[in-house]
Amino acid sequence: ACFTRTGRNFFNDSALENAFLNRVQLALTHSGFWKKFNTDWVCLDTELMPWSAKAQSLLKDQYASVGASASAALADVIGNLEITQKRGIDGVGQLLESYMAKSEMIGDYTKAYGNYCWPVNGLDDYKLAPFHILATDGETHMNKNHKWHMETIKSICEADPKLMVATPYQLIDLDDDSQIESAIAWWTELTEKGGEGMVVKPLDFVAHGKKGLVQPAIKCRGKEYLRIIYGPEYTLQENLKVLKNRGLGRKRSLALREFALGLEALDRFVKKEPLRKVHECVFGVLALESEAVDPRL
Repeated sequence: ACFTRTGRNFFNDSALENAFLNRVQLALTHSGFWKKFNTDWVCLDTELMPWSAKAQSLLKDQYASVGASASAALADVIGNLEITQKRGIDGVGQLLESYMAKSEMIGDYTKAYGNYCWPVNGLDDYKLAPFHILATDGETHMNKNHKWHMETIKSICEADPKLMVATPYQLIDLDDDSQIESAIAWWTELTEKGGEGMVVKPLDFVAHGKKGLVQPAIKCRGKEYLRIIYGPEYTLQENLKVLKNRGLGRKRSLALREFALGLEALDRFVKKEPLRKVHECVFGVLALESEAVDPRL
């Protein structure tokens, strides 16, 4: 089955879901996955794109409506300000520049969310990007590092490149300044082309530091992608000042607890413990997901 992060079915069309799962199953077969892991099932952590395939209402009501209404309104305002400016009224020029900048930001906003939406007429219009091989029969795979996960997943994706996408990655030694500069340049190039950004992770799937469990991943999104999250005008200095003063401690704490509970749920499942024991962890994750925290953080 194909589930969202909150346990809901991704597909509303059972025939499409079956066709999708069959393609994934064939890719796993052709890559030799089943024999290699001596299993007849696998739990994968993935991203299924495009957004528009699942979030039509979100796209229409939250993103497209903002872009369309703002574009129309600003065009009208700018047109009237240009007429007014020709009359030589003081202060209109500065106001016109301000609204033209707003119009440009709205254009960047609509372009940003448009990069993640495309028409879906059939299975070939979907793209699946796996990130982790979470578990197989009798075994979880959190004891393997991320390089192992990415390379193993790459071999699966190569079996069906039309559907499955292997995520590019880099291994960076944080004690090597040249590697850090290379990573920054890579991120800059990705985001300038409209890419979402990158996710920074410790090499080990489960990493511990001086204060205990380390955050499993940190998203480093690009400037334009963040317009989707924070709004078209988030790049204005007055808005950036507010964003930089956000308190992230609670969000980080929730993320660590969700991560730990998720690992425990998988471990109990592969050990064939009673489902009520698995559900203890699952419901704990769902409870933490429902905490009143700004989802944009």
